[in-house]
Amino acid sequence: MIPRHGRAAFIGTALALVVFTGGCARDRSHEGFVMDQTLVNGVQPGVDNRASVEQTLGRPTFTGQFTQQDWYYVSRDLQRFAFGMPKPDRETVLHIRFDDKGNVATVERTGLEKVASIQPMHDKTPTLGRSHSFFEEIFSNIGQVGSVPTGPGGGASHP
Repeated sequence: MIPRHGRAAFIGTALALVVFTGGCARDRSHEGFVMDQTLVNGVQPGVDNRASVEQTLGRPTFTGQFTQQDWYYVSRDLQRFAFGMPKPDRETVLHIRFDDKGNVATVERTGLEKVASIQPMHDKTPTLGRSHSFFEEIFSNIGQVGSVPTGPGGGASHP
């Protein structure tokens, strides 16, 4: 037979465990363009133009940075565990390039294989040049403040 206070502690611990692990479920979400394969497959090079693509797929997620000839539709499915950073589960980028007349020249579809994973190095960013210590940064201007600037000839410049 379990004493009363032992049973209450067990039930309290079990309830706390249920409450705390309830937030540890996987969370799935979607970002960007909702891709309908039938509509995407309907966009054909040489057949469609800007107006027909916009009517079929809607406005692009973004256009090319240097030219308006490139339209991008981005769709991404994410999963997150508890309070962790979201990780892409599936991603599709539809790149539609137009020719000078506004007709579809190419339709290219890519996925996660083009996503670069960048891992920072520790807590510092490596840079080129001289490395200063904390005290060198603080005391490096001693004797520099209030000194007379020198002109191009090495002497003091006067207005």
